[in-house]
Amino acid sequence: MARGNHTTVTEFVLMGFTDCPELQLPLFVVFLVIYLLTMVGNLGLILLIRMDSRLHTPMYYFLSHLAFIDLCYSSSIGPKMLQNLLVKKKTTSFSGCFAQLYFSSAFATTECFLLATMAYDRYMAICNPLIYTAIMTQRVCKELAIGVYTYGFLNSVIQTVLTFQLSFCDSNIIHHFYCADPPLLALSCSDTHSKEKQLLIFSAVNLTGSLLTVLISYICILFSIIKIQSSEGKCKAFSTCASHLTVVIIFYGTLFFMYLRQPKARNPWKYNKVVSVFYSLIIPMLNPLIYSLRNTEVKNTLRKMLEGKES
Repeated sequence: MARGNHTTVTEFVLMGFTDCPELQLPLFVVFLVIYLLTMVGNLGLILLIRMDSRLHTPMYYFLSHLAFIDLCYSSSIGPKMLQNLLVKKKTTSFSGCFAQLYFSSAFATTECFLLATMAYDRYMAICNPLIYTAIMTQRVCKELAIGVYTYGFLNSVIQTVLTFQLSFCDSNIIHHFYCADPPLLALSCSDTHSKEKQLLIFSAVNLTGSLLTVLISYICILFSIIKIQSSEGKCKAFSTCASHLTVVIIFYGTLFFMYLRQPKARNPWKYNKVVSVFYSLIIPMLNPLIYSLRNTEVKNTLRKMLEGKES
């Protein structure tokens, strides 16, 4: 549909991870393995937590939600990326791009605040053990989870609607493997100054706000761990917190790199793609491995399940 001297875009072309034909199939195999490991690892973690009553605690309740979010987050990006590695016509409809931006943004924001909630839970468990069970009740945990999801999805509604109120004309080529805000803003023929400013503010508030919660919680936890007399108690506390901090550092580091910059600046898109792979595909795959390998209770539950099947 023409409008003046411009043609309004009705579909987008996703350039994908690479435009080199001979790399398409090897990358498909690599990302398919990553996606399948993500599905198996996170589903397995959810099942382990559901099946063992000893894991029905606030920490594992939030961990099961993290696994669920990682499943959904990867699924909002992975299947379309895999499809485009096999086909020549790498198009996605306007509505399809809208949906992908909405869900990927919603799950990313939700994960940020869930990680903050998990840090607060660890703070309460380690720094205030005497009142922990009285405060972190089943009802409170559910309310915190509902609040995290509600904020994540409402935030995404605002982000997505503002992005797709912009005009997209002439070029419809997205230099990315999925529909994300920065490459879409670079593609728009509208004045994106207001949207760029809004994206920067929202990203800064969401990332910095949730990260500050994590950092403050863990600073308090560190001082409490130092005061623990037994070496066994210190090791257990450090082990539990180390896995969470590993996830936080990788996840927030890549998101800060991607979003707290001017979207229309001449960024090297290939680096943005590599960074995006980390927070959208690699981290959801690593999360269940990090938490299970560094968590004695999860390992014991898995061992008992496997021994039960063998016998």
